[in-house]
This record gives sequence, structure tokens and C-alpha cells, in this order.
Amino acid sequence: MKPGLRKLALTAHITFSVGWIGGVVAYLALVVTTQTSQDAQTVRAAFIAMEPIARFALVPLSAASLVTGLIMSLGTPWGLFRHYWVITKLMLTVVAFKVLLSQLEPISYLASAAADPTTDLGRLGGWGQFLHPGGGLLLLLVIMTLSTYKPRGMTRYGWRKQQEQRKG
Repeated sequence: MKPGLRKLALTAHITFSVGWIGGVVAYLALVVTTQTSQDAQTVRAAFIAMEPIARFALVPLSAASLVTGLIMSLGTPWGLFRHYWVITKLMLTVVAFKVLLSQLEPISYLASAAADPTTDLGRLGGWGQFLHPGGGLLLLLVIMTLSTYKPRGMTRYGWRKQQEQRKG
């Protein structure tokens, strides 16, 4: 990949990844609101706001982060299968993306239930709502740490490719 294109892809990847983290933090702020606010309208609004954040911010940002990460790994010397940290990042990103997609239906249910003025808000959610976004944030921070520190450890494929490049 040419340097200018690589920098563009890297900028896009960092932007989408940091956006994903920011979206999760915003989502967590709404979860805190649903559990701590004494105002029913605020709680209803927070539950309702969770759905568009998940659908229109978290899903697109996570998908874009995954795609640009693949582009970066395939278009740079790091490669997709040469280093364990790249493979680990990919696997963790796929897991986070799948968990996010699996939570869209429960999030929609909470938003719909909260929109109904007859719904008892005490029955919605609970502190267990922190599990998925909290775990997701932790996972994203691990992924970011791997990107920053790039721990050593090449795969067999990586060693073989490195030896081929040195010989040829």
C-alpha cells in the first residue's frame, strides 16, 4: 500500500475505532442514567436513546473499524496472519461486533417498553445492563492496548514470510 493511502486507511481506522469506544461510553452513560435517575421521563428518554446509539452509531462504527482493520492488516507489512497480536485483535473485534449485534433486539425491546407510558420502569433493565457495554468497553481497551504496544510473537507463517523476504 502506498504511504498516502496507508495514512488515509490508518486515519480512518483510528477514527472509527475511537468513535466506537466513544459510542460505548455514551451508551454506558445512558445505562447509568436509567439506574440512578429518579425522574421517570429522564429514565424513559435514556432507554429510548439507547436504540439509535446502538443502531446508528455503534453498529456502523464497529463494522467500519473491522473493515478498515482488515484493510490495514492486508495492506501493510504487519499482515493478517504474521503476528499473534494482529490475530488476537481481529478475533476480539469480531467477538465484540457479534455481541453488539446480538444485543440489538433486547435494546429495541427496552426502548419500545420504555416508550409505553404504562410500563413500570422498575421492571426494565437493572444493573445487569452494564455487563455487555462494560465488557465491550474493556475489550475495546484491550484491543487498543494491543495496537499500541504490538507485543512480540510471530506466527509460523510470519516467520516463514520473514525468512523469504530476507533471502529474496
